[in-house]
Amino acid sequence: MASKKNSNDMNESRRGRQDGQELLLYLLDAVDKIDMIDPSDIPNIDLYMDQVTTYMDEHLKQSRRYSEDKILTKTMINNYAKNNLLPPPEKKKYSKEHIMLLIFIYYYKGILSLQDIQSILEPIGERYFHAGSGRSVADLYAEVIRMDRDRQENFREEVNDMVDDAADYFSDSKGEEREFLRVLSMINMLAFDVFVRKMLIEKLIDRYFSSDASSQDRASRKKKKDVSPETE
Repeated sequence: MASKKNSNDMNESRRGRQDGQELLLYLLDAVDKIDMIDPSDIPNIDLYMDQVTTYMDEHLKQSRRYSEDKILTKTMINNYAKNNLLPPPEKKKYSKEHIMLLIFIYYYKGILSLQDIQSILEPIGERYFHAGSGRSVADLYAEVIRMDRDRQENFREEVNDMVDDAADYFSDSKGEEREFLRVLSMINMLAFDVFVRKMLIEKLIDRYFSSDASSQDRASRKKKKDVSPETE
């Protein structure tokens, strides 16, 4: 009787490892398919809006959840320009730097409001868009892509650790319940990560990019300047 129980436990353990390995491979495949457009793949010629939407749909198609999803539409582009997320086109054409800013918007919009994205991209547009000298939008984009590729490799390791950690929770479950609870644990861990990271992003935007923060910073500097040594 004990031997049969031990055999069942071993089979459950083996199935648990197999389920974990399948889950890991499934998630790593998703991480590997994340689209990152290399700077050299962005056209050096200006594009009309239809060409821009076609280009984005083609190069970011792996990021779509459903095949019918649109990466970018004309309405979206017009809305971004209207809300100062994107500099206006020149003679109805969009430059290489426009495309780079649209790629930034695409990644940001999944977690940030348009107002927050504007807080980030408006100063980028003012400082680096078509910059005559110094750093350009293209320089920023190239460095961000390099950074994201490093993060992608690090994230593979994080996913691996999460799958292992998920097996430690609800460890007394078996069969279909074990697989369900393992996936539920993964969703919860990833959701908590997203929640915390989103909160930290918003804190950084509020402190360094929002107009209110800039006004407060200027007021604080003025107040310090106005205070004489005798009154401090």
